[in-house]
Amino acid sequence: MDAALLVALGLLAQSLGLSLGVPGQRRPSTLYPWHRAPAPGRVRRAWVIPPISVSENHKRLPYTLVQIKSDKQPLGSVIYSIQGPGVDEEPQGVFSIDKFTGKVFLNAMLDREKTDRFRLRAFALDLGGATLEEPTDLEIVVVDQNDNRPVFRQEAFSGRVLEGAVPGTYVTRAEATDADDPETDNAALRYSILEQDGPQLFSIDEHTGDIRTVQVGLDREVVAVYNLTLQVADMSGDGLTATASAIITLEDVNDNAPGFTRDEFFMEATEAVSGVDVGRLQVEDRDLPGSPNWAARFTILEGDPKGQFAIRTDPKTNEGVLSVVKPLDYESCEQYNLRVAVQNEAPLQAAAPRAERGQARVSVRVQDVNEAPVFQENPLRTSLPEGVPPGTPVATFSAQDPDTQRLQRLSYSKDYDPDDWLRVDGATGQIQTQRVLSPASPFLKDGWYRAIILAYDDASPPSTATGTLSIEILEVNDHAPELSPPSGSVCSKPDQGSGLLLGATDADLPPHGAPFHFQLSPRVPELTRNWSVSQVNVSHARLRLRHQVREGLHRLSLLLRDSGQPPQQREQPLNVTVCRCGPDGACLPGAAARRAGGVGVSLGALVIVLASIILLLLLALPVALVTRSRRQSGDKGFLHGLQDDLRDNILNYDEQGGGEEDQDAYDINQLRHPTELAALCAPLGRPPLRRDAPFGQVRPQPPRMLPTSPADIADFINDGLEVADSDPSVPPYDTALIYDYEGDGSVAGTLSSILSSLGDEDQDYSCLRDWGPRFARLADLYGPP
Repeated sequence: MDAALLVALGLLAQSLGLSLGVPGQRRPSTLYPWHRAPAPGRVRRAWVIPPISVSENHKRLPYTLVQIKSDKQPLGSVIYSIQGPGVDEEPQGVFSIDKFTGKVFLNAMLDREKTDRFRLRAFALDLGGATLEEPTDLEIVVVDQNDNRPVFRQEAFSGRVLEGAVPGTYVTRAEATDADDPETDNAALRYSILEQDGPQLFSIDEHTGDIRTVQVGLDREVVAVYNLTLQVADMSGDGLTATASAIITLEDVNDNAPGFTRDEFFMEATEAVSGVDVGRLQVEDRDLPGSPNWAARFTILEGDPKGQFAIRTDPKTNEGVLSVVKPLDYESCEQYNLRVAVQNEAPLQAAAPRAERGQARVSVRVQDVNEAPVFQENPLRTSLPEGVPPGTPVATFSAQDPDTQRLQRLSYSKDYDPDDWLRVDGATGQIQTQRVLSPASPFLKDGWYRAIILAYDDASPPSTATGTLSIEILEVNDHAPELSPPSGSVCSKPDQGSGLLLGATDADLPPHGAPFHFQLSPRVPELTRNWSVSQVNVSHARLRLRHQVREGLHRLSLLLRDSGQPPQQREQPLNVTVCRCGPDGACLPGAAARRAGGVGVSLGALVIVLASIILLLLLALPVALVTRSRRQSGDKGFLHGLQDDLRDNILNYDEQGGGEEDQDAYDINQLRHPTELAALCAPLGRPPLRRDAPFGQVRPQPPRMLPTSPADIADFINDGLEVADSDPSVPPYDTALIYDYEGDGSVAGTLSSILSSLGDEDQDYSCLRDWGPRFARLADLYGPP
């Protein structure tokens, strides 16, 4: 290469030399220095420098690259210079030039990978600094050397391929680079596999770096990951080298079927419970754990016709968990024999072998427990009419004991009866009412009454069942409608006013209330001659006059009927005042007085009279509270021979009661003549009790024997007085004395003075002797001597 460079430099030196002309043909240049001399004969070569090549990493420095010359001046009278990168621009100092000889030198080692060529500018000047030649380009090309190793883009390449892949399946690509000139053999790369685990299962393309499978036998369950050592070399495989690794992972496919670890499993389950786990079914699968190729799915093939069992998969262990989803019944079945199958969530590869234990048998033995009674109908709904009497049957809320193989007795009781309305038979569960339920009970919700009944067996410990009894209280039409208002006024002329609007109310709930039917009483047919009733709506009617009638109060009778089943009706009085009305249909003031029943009396006087009556009633109220009730004496005869118009009473003035008008001192029958007692009528009713007599302690008086002779009358009267004194139905002798009132007078004469006999001379008192020795004295005092 150096010899070729010297030859090129020699040619360049010849091209830069100045051609010599004939000396006699030249003109002095000093006369006309601004003119160029014409060419003497041959054409001179141009001021052109071809590219100069120099090898990178050249170590013999400084090194002459080229010598440039100008033919405009003789040697030594021309000054040369260069400019550009590597001279006065970065990197500076790489190139230099001898300004008198024109030689260009290389002063530093070149790196083609940094700069592959330099472009300089060459100048030629005379000694005065004038330009002799136009500036020209000087290009220096750096020739490449194989001074860079190839480099892989990654230290480790990764690839994935399905296990069992066919030969030639693409896996991944290894890539490398070389900083040398790609147009030279220094960057011609070749790939190879230096080492791989096990047999030669993979290959690499030496030109592209593609890695592929080369034979069958990739099994993830045997080897899951392969590590390859790769190499790349330049100079078409004979130069510099570099290494890297390739990690190839086999992806799992479902080429292994799951299988049970045993052929049969044994478990136990408790009856009458659900949602509990019974046991676990262990399986094995060689596929990748956690993947759909490994996850097991269980199916009950037979032995569970009612769907009482279920199997779910534990995602961590891949076991099947057998659970009870519907309660088991020991009395129906003591043991269940299930046949169970297992498979993966992902479909099995067609070429994969089937598992030997893809099915297993599961035996579940049921354990007997004391089960709670069961109500056949729960909740139990029934209905009763409102107001049913105590003892009315409601329902029989009975239960059954599922433990048919145990001899157990059921009992019943109330757990919730908020109004204590029901009575439950503890042996049969029959329910009756024990009192009348009030329709206004706060425990009635929308017409329903709810109670909770318990049924329990006699096991140890007992089991209890809870039943809900809902009773609908049916509305009964037990109230007749009532007129509202019971009075009103209408105009005396039928064409005046709008009549009297009548309404009705009913204590019953729908549908036993409105619509109401209004009708004039059929018992008084003459009412229809002057009055008419027309229906306004379901709850109101209007009363009108047919003809003009007298002003004043009219008493009508209306028949009201509701819409219940059966309907209830009531005949009610209606007081209607017929008045003289004004143009607006309202009663005039004069007519208002007549409506009140006070003809000729002003409204103010009527108010004064009413106020006086109320005041008198208030004053008489205390007197009425302390005044004893009075009893009218019957028109009974006393002893024979008394023809005077005298009261047949013995006045007990020790009591200081209410005088002769007080007829309630004691039973006067005790003093009547024995022969008169037999003729007396039966008592009209139970005598009133004394206020100080304890309630319910009135003892019936025994029948008294009648005297057989007049001599026994005194004893009869004394006994009667004693009986009357102890009678609890009349005031005793020591009651509070009343002095403010003693009656309004008596037709009998007074006995308050002995002088009263002066006015009673015409009286005959001889009959008193017939009453006994005590009354004989009276006869002697007032009778004739």
